[in-house]
This record gives sequence, C-alpha cells and structure tokens, in this order.
Amino acid sequence: MNWAFLQGLLSGVNKYSTAFGRIWLSVVFIFRLMVFVVAAEKVWGDEQKDFDCNTRQPGCHNVCYDHFFPISHTRLWALQLIFVTCPSLLVVLHVAYREERERKHRLKYGENCTPLYDNTGKKRGGLWWTYFLSLIFKIGVEAVFVFLLFYIYEATFFPPLVKCSEDPCPNVVDCYIARPTEKKIFTVFMVVTSFVCILLTLCEVFYLCGKRCWECCGIRHRSVRDNSFIMTKAPLAGRENSLFKEPGLEKIKMSDHRGDGAKESSAPAYHVAVS
Repeated sequence: MNWAFLQGLLSGVNKYSTAFGRIWLSVVFIFRLMVFVVAAEKVWGDEQKDFDCNTRQPGCHNVCYDHFFPISHTRLWALQLIFVTCPSLLVVLHVAYREERERKHRLKYGENCTPLYDNTGKKRGGLWWTYFLSLIFKIGVEAVFVFLLFYIYEATFFPPLVKCSEDPCPNVVDCYIARPTEKKIFTVFMVVTSFVCILLTLCEVFYLCGKRCWECCGIRHRSVRDNSFIMTKAPLAGRENSLFKEPGLEKIKMSDHRGDGAKESSAPAYHVAVS
C-alpha cells in the first residue's frame, strides 16, 4: 500500500468536508481501517484451517465451514471499506474537474477574465449535489453491509460450539471455532463503528440541508426587504417632485396673470386717420 498516496487522498477528502465529515473520516481511518489492517487480519488468519470438526468424513469439514462462514469477515469488511470511501473520492474528483475547467478558462481568456467559480471547493451547484448524494450512498452501503452481516451469519456471534448436519456428514457433527471470544469482540467493534458512521453521516446530511435552507431563506428575506425598500421609496420621490412642481406651476400662473394685466394696461392706442 502506498501510504503517501493514501495520505494525499485523505487530506483532499478532509479539505472539502464539513466538521461531521472530518469526524467521520477520523473514525473510518483510525477505528476501522487501522484496526482492520493491524489486528483483524491476524485474528482471523487461516480460519478454515483452525475450524475443527469431530469427524474425518471426507468433505464434511469443508461443507460445514462453508455453511457457517459463506463469506470471510475480513473480505466482507474490506469490500465495505472500499464502497464506503469511494463516494468521498468522487467529491475530490469533482473539485479537480472544476479546477481544471477554471485553468483552461484562464488560459483561453487571460488571467484577468471573470472566473467561472468564486471558489472551486465551495459546495454550490453540482458539487453540492455530488456531496449530498455521496452521503446518501454512504448510509446505504453501511446499512446494507450491516444487514448482510446479520443475515449471512444469522446473528450468531461465534459460539464456541456449532452443530453441523450437512451432507456428506454421516450425522450431526460438532465443530469448534478457533478464538471465538476474540472474533466476537472484533465483530461487535466493527458493527458499532458502522452504526457510529451512519449516525455521523445522518448528522452531516441534516447539517448540509439545514445550512442550505437557511441560506435560501436569507437570500429570499434580503430580496423581499430590498423590494419593500424600493416600494416605500417611490411615493416619497413622487411627493418630493410634486413639492417642487407645485410652486413652479403657481409661479407660471402668477406670471400669466401678471402678463394679462400688463397687456391690458400697456396696450397701445390706435388712432384711425380719416382722409
């Protein structure tokens, strides 16, 4: 495993996540991935070889082991970790796509052109939906794998003795699991961490939706306030114009009256000359 690549990948996921997403990433990396790599694989080891039955009937041992352990716990958890972390990589790829698009836009129109995005890592538009759908996918994957764990193993947390009556076993055969208590502890631990991750992801979904609704309500409130300000300002402007216009009209009327009087008083006398 290339730890430098993993570190860069996790730092990118952590950069574009919310507070709940960072906690979720810490839980997955420390309490699930590290425990899985360091302890879980060593605990299980070669579990088929350690599975012992009190019969030497050919094929009975393999059939009984396949009946009680159709899928190895370690391989099931490895698939779960892969499917859970893949949606976070989609968010990083979407941000990388935005950055590349912004770079090509600047190369085409110059460095002083209007940018396509205010912030390529800000969860707006398509990136918000990518992040939101990744959270829904994480919840679904966690729930499905927990259900499969209980459904496949029939909620039997490694009893020390299991009874098998599958063919070709001649009768009911007693089989023994190696280190059942230790395996039970690790199984319960992984199930609990899965539920914790589901809870954290649900909190992140509610936080993301609540923040988005709050921003939309704030934008709507500001637009309504601006419109009301314009509506209240318009009559004042009309009233102010009327204050300026009315005196002018009065002055015009007064000048007209004065002009008429002047015409009446200063009209020249016409004399008719009779020849």
